[in-house]
Amino acid sequence: MNLAGQVFAAVLGTVGFSIMFSVPREYYPLCGFVGGTGWLVYCLVLPFADAPEATLAGTVLVVLLSRMFAVRRRCPVTIFLIPGIIPLVPGGDIYWMAYYIVMNQVERAADKGFEAVKIAVAIVLGIVFVFQVPQKAFAAVARVLKKQSTGRS
Repeated sequence: MNLAGQVFAAVLGTVGFSIMFSVPREYYPLCGFVGGTGWLVYCLVLPFADAPEATLAGTVLVVLLSRMFAVRRRCPVTIFLIPGIIPLVPGGDIYWMAYYIVMNQVERAADKGFEAVKIAVAIVLGIVFVFQVPQKAFAAVARVLKKQSTGRS
């Protein structure tokens, strides 16, 4: 699948999980945007880095956007963060690890399991890194963006 198709699928998947997690309908477009841009960054970084590093880059963007939208919309950050992170979760590696265990291919199962753990740790680190940025920084960015959108100087 080409890059545009992958990003579109990530947007749809993120909106689907937003529906499943009972996110208010007004936030669906922003949730889709967060998930799609996170996946876009992942895809753009992946040719130059390993999957955990690309996941870290995508996660950092997802958390930054989630915090920015949460401040701007005055709502909890989890509305955007939880659905937005879904495309980056290593579900495929976990599936293949279980498959290889059932097929008694222990070495391949260990490889896939270790890769899934590395990706999961990258997601956690990305969330922790961005949550270290003070909330006031996001409030300042939101004020600047609001002034620009209303045309005031």
